[in-house]
Amino acid sequence: MKSVNKIILLGNVTRDPEVKATDGKQTVCTFGLATNRCWKDKGGKKQTVAEFHNVVSFGKLAEFSGKYVKKGKPVYIEGYSKTQSWENPENNVKMFKTEVVVENMSLLSPRDKATEVPEAEAAEASVA
Repeated sequence: MKSVNKIILLGNVTRDPEVKATDGKQTVCTFGLATNRCWKDKGGKKQTVAEFHNVVSFGKLAEFSGKYVKKGKPVYIEGYSKTQSWENPENNVKMFKTEVVVENMSLLSPRDKATEVPEAEAAEASVA
């Protein structure tokens, strides 16, 4: 049986990206993303709930993210969900962290000279 692990998010960046290099010298970038879910309750009143996502990108996408993604800016992301687990050494409790691994990204903010992304660089950043 086939399965699918695909995530599409459109939201606002909640914190500026952090760019690091792994021991193997691969570039890794992490940042937060907030999305909103809206609906009307039984009384017809509009309800909104925010969901917060941990986002990670690697390689050229990480370099692109670190250079152009900024807190508060809207971004469109395609990727997949990945959960890591480890045991907390203080209390031996198993911990979990779920992240969205970016495969494709588009910046959605209006273009201005300060944040304009060169077209060739944007095209190179997505993962095939």
